[in-house]
Amino acid sequence: MKLRRLYKTGSVIVALLLSATAHAQVADKIIAVVGKNRIILQSELETAAAQTKQPGMEVTQDAKCNLLQQMILQKMLVEQAERDSLLVSDEEVEAALDNRVRSFIAQFGSKEKLEEVAGKTVFQLKEDNRDVIKESMMAEKVQNQLMQNVKITPAEVQAFFKTIPTDSLPFFPATVEMGQVVVDPPTSPELDKYAHDHLENIRKEIVNDHKDFETMAGLYSDDPGSRNNGGKYEGVSRKGGGWAPEFVAAAFKLQNGEVSPVIKTQFGYHIIQMIRRRGDEADLRHILITPEHTSADFKAAFIKLDSVRTLILTKKLTFEEAVNKFSTDEMSNRTGGMIVDPQTNSSQMEIDKLDPTLALMIDTMKVGNLSNPQVFTNARGNKSCRIVYMKGITQPHKANLKDDYARIQEIALQQKKSKKMMDWVAEKSPTYYVKIDPAYINCEELEAWKNNSK
Repeated sequence: MKLRRLYKTGSVIVALLLSATAHAQVADKIIAVVGKNRIILQSELETAAAQTKQPGMEVTQDAKCNLLQQMILQKMLVEQAERDSLLVSDEEVEAALDNRVRSFIAQFGSKEKLEEVAGKTVFQLKEDNRDVIKESMMAEKVQNQLMQNVKITPAEVQAFFKTIPTDSLPFFPATVEMGQVVVDPPTSPELDKYAHDHLENIRKEIVNDHKDFETMAGLYSDDPGSRNNGGKYEGVSRKGGGWAPEFVAAAFKLQNGEVSPVIKTQFGYHIIQMIRRRGDEADLRHILITPEHTSADFKAAFIKLDSVRTLILTKKLTFEEAVNKFSTDEMSNRTGGMIVDPQTNSSQMEIDKLDPTLALMIDTMKVGNLSNPQVFTNARGNKSCRIVYMKGITQPHKANLKDDYARIQEIALQQKKSKKMMDWVAEKSPTYYVKIDPAYINCEELEAWKNNSK
């Protein structure tokens, strides 16, 4: 049973539901029932199959069987969540929907473009997807509970690798390991004060002149992650979760509807409006104004990076020590300065996944080289400065433990988790009613539920 993509498939279904062509034009019917009333429609399967289809190729029956298996399993996990009282609150679902919509707005460029492509308003999209998201979150809670203690040892990784026939070893593309020391340019006192005063004036328009906070965020905020959504963030945690501590402290002092004074964080100046609090979580809006930089600011950052580069080249500091001492980029600081693939958390990056600026540097750098200081655009969309370190380059090759241990470890771990899930399905299946349409009863992937369908 190939169960690793359960939640990827769930997100595929949601993505398709957010498109204008979400439902395939087929004569609809129920093809599976799980429990008392959880149904899977033919159109839902066809929709998921369409998303997996490769250009110029048809979706095979085996692929549809695998997708149906994942959809049945998700329904079964939802049933188990109800049995175990692992429920999801309406607030959690609303926050997840808002996050989903925000990601689609970022993808399409604007709320209006998303609504045009989907043929629905954002409100309609959220209502259409509410039950789907809720089920996905409930299923994920059960799976996380099942998998929380599943670990993999080095001995298990080696044993797993030995089971792969030599002629079946996967072929891995070229990868690179690159790191960076980042130094944000300083801001002149004059431009810093200008940014503060500009935001103070915006706040006065909102508080005194009753201008709409959401509209003002869309007009003035420098935060690309929330500007197109009226500055809105859902599910902000009092416990941090990547938010600047000054931001969190100011936010959780507010009453619903209240607007904070101007506060300063490493990102710039903010004002915050509390929308709704739920214990240690809150939905809010903010407006960010980032101080501008002059050429002198960037020159100062370059001078500092030049001195850091010299310390590394003369072996007075290792690259990782330099990162810990000088780098201002929190994200790469947590990985010793290494740039990682956000999907795999591995520092071994396939070249086509690199930022184009970094990809262009590969031909000009050797292993162990440090680049000269350069200006780049950081994850927040702001200009900053860095030096880049080339830690390693791996040519295209067949998988081996020396070069690919992290990848093989992840594959072995996923196989172990799949085994855990298969064991759980075998144990729990007899306690669930599962009815499958005769058209799919010969699917090998659905073996665990065939007896339930008789």
